[in-house]
Amino acid sequence: MRTPPTTPIRVALVDDYDVVLKGLAHMFDEYDDRVVVVEINANTETLDEADVVLYDSFAQPESDHEEIAALVQNPRARRVAVYTWNFQPELIESARALGVDGYLSKTLTAPQLVAAIEAVHAGETVITDHTRRVASAPGSDWPGRLQGITDRESEILALITQGKTNADVARLTYLSPNTVKSYIRSVYRKIGASSRTQAVLYGVAHGFAPDTHRIEHWRGGP
Repeated sequence: MRTPPTTPIRVALVDDYDVVLKGLAHMFDEYDDRVVVVEINANTETLDEADVVLYDSFAQPESDHEEIAALVQNPRARRVAVYTWNFQPELIESARALGVDGYLSKTLTAPQLVAAIEAVHAGETVITDHTRRVASAPGSDWPGRLQGITDRESEILALITQGKTNADVARLTYLSPNTVKSYIRSVYRKIGASSRTQAVLYGVAHGFAPDTHRIEHWRGGP
């Protein structure tokens, strides 16, 4: 039987999109006796001391290993977990080779995610079950959600806004080129775009470009 920690686990959230991480942080609101978010961070070099760093892969997919490696090597990060939709075996194997302690699905409910973080904090290697791509857990957020853009469509529009080609998007998201095109057509309909240039301009104007700052001491954290 795992002994629960006597003080809340300090969690740092890392991604380039604050709206995504604020939604994730709010998932922990009812569990502040077990988990406290110490910061929301878009800079892997300036973390507060954190027991667990949760790397959200939205629009910065884990197939690009530089940020994950930097977090694992950061002395302020005791343990690192990836929070993702993509459960391809090669991605899991690569993450484990980098030294990641957890590989957690975005379909986990808030209590399931808190329990997984506690297991990671206790020294367990946690790879959650994930059999197929389904919607993100209730309470999560992303750019365009209120406008009816789905989580996956949002990630693809964010990658397009970053200047990625269709081939880049397919490679980074592990989707087929035809699936990527289908998502793009759906996004274009929803935002009223008829060209990639219009889509990029919409993305820049509506929060699909990466953020570059961090939020320190989230909601009473240390």
